[in-house]
Amino acid sequence: MKIDVHTHILPENWPDLNAKYNVKGFATIDHHKHGCAKMMIDGRLFREIQENSWNPGVRIGECSKTGVDIQVLSTVPVMFNYWAKAEQTYDLARYLNDHIAQVVKDNPDRFIGLGTLPMQDTKLAVKELERCMRELNLAGIEVGTHIHGKNLDDENIYEIFQACEEIGASVFIHPWDMLGKERMDKYWLPWLVGMPAETSLAICSMIFGGVFEKLKNLRVCFAHGGGSFPFTLGRIEHGFNVRPDLVASRNSVNPREYLGSFYLDSLVHDERALEFLINLIGEDHVVMGSDYPFPLGEEIPGKLIESMSELNMQVKEKLLWKNAAEFLGLTELIKANVIGE
Repeated sequence: MKIDVHTHILPENWPDLNAKYNVKGFATIDHHKHGCAKMMIDGRLFREIQENSWNPGVRIGECSKTGVDIQVLSTVPVMFNYWAKAEQTYDLARYLNDHIAQVVKDNPDRFIGLGTLPMQDTKLAVKELERCMRELNLAGIEVGTHIHGKNLDDENIYEIFQACEEIGASVFIHPWDMLGKERMDKYWLPWLVGMPAETSLAICSMIFGGVFEKLKNLRVCFAHGGGSFPFTLGRIEHGFNVRPDLVASRNSVNPREYLGSFYLDSLVHDERALEFLINLIGEDHVVMGSDYPFPLGEEIPGKLIESMSELNMQVKEKLLWKNAAEFLGLTELIKANVIGE
């Protein structure tokens, strides 16, 4: 059994949002040849995508080849658009969420959905969260590592997390719009350096801002193995100890105490890094994630986990699917399906 918590999907087509909202900056799609499309932003190529980015049948075929039973679908972070007017992001979020919900409805045994929200507006975000959970039957939401420059300890964002805890929504946090990108115009550095830093910033903001302390039942998973956070925790903890006046101004609990309060996906591309991650955060809080269908992902989801001889079968099962079921709040349902098979 494999559940891939980190996969991205797009509709095959969407309206010209720049024309619809009379503004620049939204992504457009150009199907310039069969099975291949260009995502464009203001006339510049953002990314070229293949048919597996939008075609559920192709995805299911590739999942069958790689042994993935269930994909957790979330939008591509460039579609967050937290910079836009809230009503525009809200309108687009509804469009994207309806699409994901329909894909899940058509293939309920292969897909689980996460929605996106207009996070820059608390009321609209909570409204769409409730629709995602109660009407669309999604498992939770995907959120960026910051909301147009506001870190995840912001009091307005906290209200959305509070609503997620109350309604039982899982929260998958993914880096986007990386800090320092103006200094990273070469070598694909925003993806190689900026993304890990973004994720560590998000984790630290939620720890030091007291989010995990106040919302103890909030289920959160961070992408890409938590970025640079796990490997700099010693420095983070040392800073907490030697300058509590700066670091512990809103939360006096040692950051190490929150290991086990959130999940990290397994996408670290290195056996020693994954072993370290499991030892650090615990075998119950690492979930399989591949970043399908993009090139920085794991080509065969779960291959690294399965290849590690030092992990026994019980631990591998946790990493490959059981922890994901816990994160998604679907443990009993998944167990029932497995037993039924």
